[in-house]
Amino acid sequence: MTPRPLKLAVVGHTNTGKTSLVRTLLRSSEFGRVADRGGTTRQVTSSTLAVGEDVLIELFDSPGLENAPELIDTLEALPGARHDGPERIARLLDDEDLRERFDHESRVLELMLQADVALYVIDAREPVLEKYQDELDILGQCGKPMIAVLNFTASPASRQAQWRDALARVRLHSVLTFDAVVRDPATETRLFEKLAGLLDEFDALITRWLEHRRNEEANRAQAALDTIADMLIDLAAFRSTAPEAGQDIVWEKMQERVRQREQACVDTLLDLYRFGREDREDEELPTSGGRWEDDPFDTETLRHYGIRTGTWTGIGAGTGAAVDVGTGGLTLGTGTLAGALIGTSAGLLRSFGKSLTARIRGKVVLMIDDATLRLLASRQIELLGALIRRGHASQTPMRASGRDLWPERRLPRTLRQARYYPEWSSLNANHRGNEERRRAVKRLCRQLERLREGV
Repeated sequence: MTPRPLKLAVVGHTNTGKTSLVRTLLRSSEFGRVADRGGTTRQVTSSTLAVGEDVLIELFDSPGLENAPELIDTLEALPGARHDGPERIARLLDDEDLRERFDHESRVLELMLQADVALYVIDAREPVLEKYQDELDILGQCGKPMIAVLNFTASPASRQAQWRDALARVRLHSVLTFDAVVRDPATETRLFEKLAGLLDEFDALITRWLEHRRNEEANRAQAALDTIADMLIDLAAFRSTAPEAGQDIVWEKMQERVRQREQACVDTLLDLYRFGREDREDEELPTSGGRWEDDPFDTETLRHYGIRTGTWTGIGAGTGAAVDVGTGGLTLGTGTLAGALIGTSAGLLRSFGKSLTARIRGKVVLMIDDATLRLLASRQIELLGALIRRGHASQTPMRASGRDLWPERRLPRTLRQARYYPEWSSLNANHRGNEERRRAVKRLCRQLERLREGV
């Protein structure tokens, strides 16, 4: 029998990053509203962390506390035992006039009485003012365990030391730094371990959630590497023949197919990490208007990445893949590709040796060159690294650094091998999947993983 879900309340002053924290825990940028101005959360909102059909944790985001000094005076004036905080809180909530007067605070207090534990989110850049100490006093009267979460501690304006001292003075020693705009699995693990330490009855449930999250992250990363490797194999093996006199027309068509292939790879990575098209538009991700801003066919783009084109003229990529990223928050299912590549790509080599570019009855063979493959691999791996670190409350754009990530100028043997197997590319008419190609994708994934670790 599955135990009941853990009820986790996220509380704190207005505009401290409560909704941002929930978004990061949910891996979803669609939860609630995030803005620089205060008071964007007006109601208690909720979501769940689940494994399959089993809801393990219920997350509750709450309105910001705004009037703690006046509220604490009101609570002290209410009848009731001096040390029976929950009784005083209940009396306030039973009084309709007081509920209306302290609308936001009443919602938070009602949530606190129903929750098993609370996260009190603090903007560590703020000075330690009496109103925050009043908030902690009021929340403490609800009689529920609480963890203080220090947000924005990476800022030069952070007052983390002062806050830790102030929290110790009110006997709140369970404190964690948690940057809500960055995904840090180690910090998230420490958060849930602290929760388990406070709530023995939920220890098995929290352990199950942490194991699920670790597996999910591993599956997600593997699916992303599979997506990039599949694209690169497609592009390395892709070829087209064209009349020698009319190859420019064929070349233009190939370029567009390559751009589509790369864009679809970008879309798949965004889907895997639960960033949608709206994130690209709103936050100016490395795509603009549905494609990368930097054209992979432009020699200036290659030069920006420090890639020499040599004697070849290169292009980019584009096809799509259907991926099972799960539903209901955070499950990847098997975490594997669930569909076939659906787009097309292209590339060109004008001088790749007689065996590949020999004129055959007035025709020439066109392929993508090494320089462009390096470019496409570099920026997909860099994008993957950024997505792995990116919290779903981040409001800053992801921008490519323009680095060539390949440690050696020469492409891996796997991609060089793919040039001789046109049937490996789903962009060719004679495409067929086989075991040898699958092994090539696996080998390339291992090489890409080493590159990603260096990003």
